[in-house]
Amino acid sequence: MFNKTKAPTPERSTTPTPIPPLPDLPAPGQTSRAPAPVAPSPTPMTPGRGLSTLSADLQFDGDVSGQGDLQVDGAVKGDVRVGRLIVGETGAIEGGVSADYVEVRGRVVGAVSGKQVKLVSTAYVDGDITAEQLSIDIGAYFQGRVLQGRREAPKAAAPQPAPTPAPAEPAPTVIDMKPAS
Repeated sequence: MFNKTKAPTPERSTTPTPIPPLPDLPAPGQTSRAPAPVAPSPTPMTPGRGLSTLSADLQFDGDVSGQGDLQVDGAVKGDVRVGRLIVGETGAIEGGVSADYVEVRGRVVGAVSGKQVKLVSTAYVDGDITAEQLSIDIGAYFQGRVLQGRREAPKAAAPQPAPTPAPAEPAPTVIDMKPAS
């Protein structure tokens, strides 16, 4: 059907060229070692949604809220409540921060709340942190209190039984600690 002369094929060498192994795999013929565990990403980005960014030359006055992912490289004066938050090295937030995953590389002045909170070495946080998991790298500045525990959903108001009167307790003893004159 089609007549086309074929170009002569170069003869291939009979010795195979060695392929260097990948850094995490042993070379052929070597005994395999157990691979080093790979740390998973703390919280992957939400599929189907992009990362919103407040760039370094922007300043936002007011509260920011939503379920998406946000990176703040500029300045925010107000509360930030999002699904996942990264405060970049040039980022600054003056207000409360609440997200499932919070990574601070810049400056936060206010309370921080999240399931996972990470302060990298360039972080500056002045405020209380409430987190289930907290990581603070060497060099990070933190001033405040840490409350570690699970956030509980508000419970529905149930009718409370009438409290029973407690038995009377004796009055506390007062000890005078003044030196004798």
